[in-house]
Amino acid sequence: MTVTIYHNPACGTSRNTLAMIRNAGIEPVVVEYLSTPPGRQTLQAMIREAGLTVREAIREKGTPYAELGLADPALSDDQLLDAMLAHPILINRPFVVTELGARLCRPSEVVLDILPAPQQGAFTKEDGEAVIDAQGRKIR
Repeated sequence: MTVTIYHNPACGTSRNTLAMIRNAGIEPVVVEYLSTPPGRQTLQAMIREAGLTVREAIREKGTPYAELGLADPALSDDQLLDAMLAHPILINRPFVVTELGARLCRPSEVVLDILPAPQQGAFTKEDGEAVIDAQGRKIR
């Protein structure tokens, strides 16, 4: 049972997702994708398995998205992937991959859909939002 998170420790959503994985008693493989980006095939597979288009997997905020002209609808998926691989900050985060599938975990509780183990106790996000109750059940 391997769980892999493509993580940015500077991102609150990514930190919350990692904490929920650990709250299920799982120590995941943590890939800090800004320094160790996934290869092209891995990135394509994650996007496809998450049910997203390449464009939906691109992060705009805080990236060179506008400067690179990536909003141009004429750009192909291959061109967008090239940009993401050249500038990993363009890869939206966090992606999580388990034996049950892959998801872009925005919001972070999306990870609950693919974790192979239940939450082991209460969990509250960094912003104070309670997500999991004391019995390990999703609150909303």
